[in-house]
Amino acid sequence: MTKKQKNAAPGQPSEGPVPSRLAVLGAGKMAGTLLQAFLRSGLFAPENIIATVQHEARAAQLAAQLGITVTTDNLRAVRESDLILLGVKPQSVLEVLHQIRPALSARKALFSIAAAVKTSALEEAAGVALPVLRAMPNTPALIGCGATALCRGRYVTPELLALAERMFLSVGRTVLVEEKHMDAVTGLSGSGPAYIYIILEALAEAGVKVGLPRDVATLLAAQTALGAASMVLQTGSHPALLKDAVTTPAGCTMDGILELEEGGLRVTLIKAVMRATARARELAAQ
Repeated sequence: MTKKQKNAAPGQPSEGPVPSRLAVLGAGKMAGTLLQAFLRSGLFAPENIIATVQHEARAAQLAAQLGITVTTDNLRAVRESDLILLGVKPQSVLEVLHQIRPALSARKALFSIAAAVKTSALEEAAGVALPVLRAMPNTPALIGCGATALCRGRYVTPELLALAERMFLSVGRTVLVEEKHMDAVTGLSGSGPAYIYIILEALAEAGVKVGLPRDVATLLAAQTALGAASMVLQTGSHPALLKDAVTTPAGCTMDGILELEEGGLRVTLIKAVMRATARARELAAQ
């Protein structure tokens, strides 16, 4: 990771090497998952990673577990790194940025997974023209099946964007979106796993209702959802076409679909995404 940045836009920080020393500030559940994925994939060497947590006991535990440096000192971590992954809670972001501001420079880069905190707010709080990128992973990243949306700030170069894509591909799939779409990403893929769990729970309950053992019903519901999603991703076919392939004339599936339509499942899911997106916009405006 020593390739030089090229084609910097006007007003962009001066060219420098693509970051190779990583600081993970707030190595909690999601950031910790990302950290482990980066190590497994060899994106960063253990000696080039420093992470921070709130408590000394947790720092010692994580350091022993991962073989990296872990501290409670955010400022130290930033001083020793050229890429900062901000994994703290959204309400703590500005406080942490104020804390590490003396160690920030245009030669560093900042990637954030904090929901609802815009790149412009991150850039302003940093107080220096450094590259800022937002990432919105979802919880299936914990098992390597995540969906992560990326949006770039003003100073992000193609090389940094490529690095971000490699980092988040280690926990699933990535998409690049404009920042104006990040709230919609929150409403769809960020909140979406919860919607799917409700659907899976309902399908499993239905299986029990028609006589299946609960464990069998749950397994069938989950594997069916996994298979259907995989069909969409692997074939590239529109879900409506795949649905039609299952729906034979005068068959059982058509009767089931009629019940779903009568119950308003389609409209309810659309409204759920719209409601969650609206709430994300409210949080981003605060």
